[in-house]
Amino acid sequence: MANEEESHTRIVKEYALTTIDNPFDPFEDFDKWLAFDEAKGYHSCAYLDRIAKTSSFFGDEANILEVNRAIDEILKYNVNGLYKKVTRDIEFQ
Repeated sequence: MANEEESHTRIVKEYALTTIDNPFDPFEDFDKWLAFDEAKGYHSCAYLDRIAKTSSFFGDEANILEVNRAIDEILKYNVNGLYKKVTRDIEFQ
């Protein structure tokens, strides 16, 4: 039975948007990461929110994939090199 459960588990990459000068991990220390980001005037969360088309009608996995797409779009136009992405793996059943 354990093998059946394992076969239905998917690993999805989850991205987070950050800046090259932010020393905090947005996954592990979000409050400090956010305080640094806003103190610098970057407002990365607000920027990402304007680009990502997420919805409470979508499931978690769909929203993660949409945020990932939006981060890739932001990085595509990252002419000043300020932004970067960090990743982690998420398991879905």
